Amino acid sequence: MLSKQIPLGIYEKALPAGECWLERLQLAKTLGFDFVEMSVDETDERLSRLDWSREQRLALVNAIVETGVRVPSMCLSAHRRFPLGSEDDAVRAQGLEIMRKAIQFAQDVGIRVIQLAGYDVYYQEANNETRRRFRDGLKESVE
Repeated sequence: MLSKQIPLGIYEKALPAGECWLERLQLAKTLGFDFVEMSVDETDERLSRLDWSREQRLALVNAIVETGVRVPSMCLSAHRRFPLGSEDDAVRAQGLEIMRKAIQFAQDVGIRVIQLAGYDVYYQEANNETRRRFRDGLKESVE
């Protein structure tokens, strides 16, 4: 470790898959990390976290308290599949709903930073309209 004055974290995907959050945070602590960044990517498994029950959210909070390992940030890359800049209104609406749920989830479990990718669309060709829709989606998300 460099110094305990500088907190050191690890990205969730760098840890073994399949562990519950208590085990994941215990492992991070054993490895000397101070925090873990959560991933909410485009897979159904990770997207489903945004629909966790109150009890599931509390289990994460309790794991944080028990281990002392924080989860201060979320990498929200689900917008690759549901881009805010999509020209398909239904896909864009799903992207906005994902953003709404991510903000609520973050508030519930104490995540302070939601990291977004800065691309308007990922699997299709970008254009002026997709860029405009992306900017508008960001504005809608923070209102």
